[in-house]
Amino acid sequence: MMALLSPWACILISCFSASLAEESNLSDLYPPLWEESPGQFSEYTVENGKYIINPWIYPQRMGMYKILLKQTARYFEKFGPENENNILWGLPLQHGWQYNSGRLADPSKRTDCGYDSGDRLCISTDSWWADLNYFLCALPFLAAVDSGIMGISPEQVTLLPPPKGQMKFCVNVSTCQSSFPEAMRKWNTFYKHVQIPYSSFEDLLKYLWDAHTKTLAGVKTIFDDSFEYYSKPESNFERSWFLSVDYIAVLQFPTTLTKVYEFQKSLPPRLLVNGDMAPFISDFSTNQNIVLLSLNVIREVHTWTGSLSFKIWKILMKTPAAREQLLKFLEMILQNSNPTF
Repeated sequence: MMALLSPWACILISCFSASLAEESNLSDLYPPLWEESPGQFSEYTVENGKYIINPWIYPQRMGMYKILLKQTARYFEKFGPENENNILWGLPLQHGWQYNSGRLADPSKRTDCGYDSGDRLCISTDSWWADLNYFLCALPFLAAVDSGIMGISPEQVTLLPPPKGQMKFCVNVSTCQSSFPEAMRKWNTFYKHVQIPYSSFEDLLKYLWDAHTKTLAGVKTIFDDSFEYYSKPESNFERSWFLSVDYIAVLQFPTTLTKVYEFQKSLPPRLLVNGDMAPFISDFSTNQNIVLLSLNVIREVHTWTGSLSFKIWKILMKTPAAREQLLKFLEMILQNSNPTF
C-alpha cells in the first residue's frame, strides 16, 4: 500500500511549500500578463449589445478568469484577505503555466501561433492543452454569468469560435448548456453554494472539484487526435496529467493562490521532447523530475491495475479526517527531509 501511495506523496509534498513560503506581495504570484488582461466586461468589444470575447488570444482568455475572480471575491472574504483563498485561482494559474511553458502554441508548427517568433499571444486550436483549458474557462465563466454572479444576463456575452473545428466548442450559455449539460449543472451548483453565507471552505472545494472533473470527463476523447503533434514523452505526460486530476480531486486539494503557485513550480517548465526521461532531465529541477516521474508511474499503475489503485485511493481519502491527516503528514515530510524514492 505504501508503495502505491509513495508517488503521490512525492507529488503532493511540493504542494505544501505554500504553507512555508512567505510572500511579501501576493501580486507576485499572479499568472503572466494578469495586470494587462481585461478586468471588466467594458474592456471587451461590444457588438449589438453583446460583449464579444476572443478566447483564442491569451490576454482575452485570461481576462475571463480575472473577471471571474473579481466577481467572486466577496464570497471568499470570510476565508482570508486579498482574495488569496478564492479557490478559483487554480484555473488562471494553470492557464498561465501552460502559456509560460509553451503549451498553448501550435504543436504542429504549421503556423507561428504562440511562438516568440510569431504571435506569442495566440492560442492554437491544435494545442491539446489549450483545447481542454478552453472548457475549464468557458464553462465556469458562462455558468457564473448564468448564475447571476457576473452582473450581466446570459444574452449579453458570446465567445468567438476558433478558426477551425468550431463544432467542438460551445460559445455562449445556451450552447454550452445544450452540449455539456452535466458539467454546466455542476458549475451552477458550485456557484449556488458559493453564494450561501454558511458554506464551508471544504464544501466549496468538493463542489469545485465535482465541476472540474465533470468538465474534463465531458471532453475526454474529443481532442485525442492532437496527440500526434507531440513527442511521446509529452503525450504521455498529457495522459498522465489528465488522469492525475481525478486523484487530486479526491484529495480535494485547496486551489488557493499560494498553494497552486507553489505546486506549479514542480511542473515541467517546457514541452517534453524525445529523449526526455524523468528523473534524468538535466534542465529540470529535482522536484520537477520527481513529479513528472510520479505522474507517469501513477498512470501506469492505474492502467495495470484496471483502476484498482484509484478505487483504493478513494477509499483511503473517504473521510475529511483522512485527507487532513495525509496533508499534515506530507507537510511534516517537507519540513524534515527531502523527498526521495
